[in-house]
Amino acid sequence: MNAATELDYTALAPSAFQHLLQLSTGLHKGPLGAKLVEWVSLRVSQINGCVFCLDMHSTMLRKAGESQRKLDTLAAWRESPLFDARERAALAWTETLNALGAAQVPHDALEQVREQFDEREVAELTFAVAAIRAWNVLNIGLRKPLPEA
Repeated sequence: MNAATELDYTALAPSAFQHLLQLSTGLHKGPLGAKLVEWVSLRVSQINGCVFCLDMHSTMLRKAGESQRKLDTLAAWRESPLFDARERAALAWTETLNALGAAQVPHDALEQVREQFDEREVAELTFAVAAIRAWNVLNIGLRKPLPEA
């Protein structure tokens, strides 16, 4: 670790790190399924520019059997025919929540996501967005580097 450029939050705040890791692990095992949580994580990481998370979540999706073509079209998911209605609803909610601070949540956004997800799933999806935003803040802010290949 280069002390001038990176802070190892896993060692400096181990309890907080473990709690965030448990949250993320639990979300992958929840009703949304690991793949959908990975899509949410990858999209937020694209928007926020987290190179560490981009690498990790695209690798996880490929290992889970997602095509490179679908990965390549994520940034334009609204135009891509490769995303189903459930994925589209999740990605729309994801982008809405990730924009908090720069924009308000549109009045009908919650109703739109409820068309594809039950209340528990909406809560889990919202936690998934919150968790990846936390990881992005940690990795970008504390300069976690892209791992060696």
